[in-house]
Amino acid sequence: MIDLSTRSLQDSQEPVTPVPRKVGRRRLLLLAAALPLAAWRLNQTAEAAPLRWEGTALGAPASLVLYHAGDTQRAQAALTATLAEVARLEAMFSLFQADSWLSRLNREGRITGAPTEFQSLLGSALKMAALSRGVFDPSIQPLWSLYFEHFVVGGHSQPPTVTRVQQALSLVGWRGVRLAGDEVSLARAGMGVSLNGIAQGFITDRCSALLRQHGFSQMLVDMGEPRALEAKPDGSAWIIGLGDPREPSRALHTLSVVDQAVATSGGYGTRLDAAGLYTHLINPRTGHTAPAKESVTVVAASATQADALSTALALIPRADTPARLALLRTQPGCRAICIDSAGQVSELS
Repeated sequence: MIDLSTRSLQDSQEPVTPVPRKVGRRRLLLLAAALPLAAWRLNQTAEAAPLRWEGTALGAPASLVLYHAGDTQRAQAALTATLAEVARLEAMFSLFQADSWLSRLNREGRITGAPTEFQSLLGSALKMAALSRGVFDPSIQPLWSLYFEHFVVGGHSQPPTVTRVQQALSLVGWRGVRLAGDEVSLARAGMGVSLNGIAQGFITDRCSALLRQHGFSQMLVDMGEPRALEAKPDGSAWIIGLGDPREPSRALHTLSVVDQAVATSGGYGTRLDAAGLYTHLINPRTGHTAPAKESVTVVAASATQADALSTALALIPRADTPARLALLRTQPGCRAICIDSAGQVSELS
């Protein structure tokens, strides 16, 4: 069930603390067909006043802050269009809507006439898969389904057998996802695609572009990953807090961003077992999951790029600094901030 409740936010300088947005693949990209405009609350005060919304979308916390010049009618039109765009994209990428393009691909193994946005996002996912040598892999769905059904549905405390993990691994391999124009196909029966490690960033970027088209230029859009466009009217940067993996509601570090996006990946987003030994971030090459008390945050030009890169870096073991650096250097202009299980913050460099 989607929570459409909202509350006004006070105009304070306290940092916004994003939780890891790869939270629970069983909840990610779960969105009602449409969100009512009543879910948005406008602060209609002085000129260049902030319009603020906070609620739930895409199965995770979402928020929007944009400055407007008191033109309520234009703001309402922009917000209505933004909500419609979120719903439209969710109908492409959802794993939970039976008629989504992604669900059809996983069910039938082949789709034709895929929308331009679906082609674009899948293409970006496959590119990151190649750059990361398969650490980021959109064909991870069979492994995720195994872990979800075993721990969440089955209620087991011990991991699946090695045999079952190996069976799921045999169905994973990004090279088996074939994209040719508007046709997408899967090489083997039983394969499945998830875009959860990149789709929220993509939707944030799309909403940001749409709001720009409506004449807004100073905003922080967070439809799963936050993206800041321009500085605030007073010239100050947007402040984004990075949660402590040991206590995600507490900001351990802050970033000042302007015209950049930020994405955080951490196993603590969803722990599949009570002990936290198994998380939702699964390495497609080994079947092992990322640690529950570590995170990687990426600052990039777009939320799509930050989302995919943070997912990949979080799946490379922290001890393998050369591999992390090699991947980071394929993305010029990106920064990566790592937080370890002791709460130590370091920049990958």
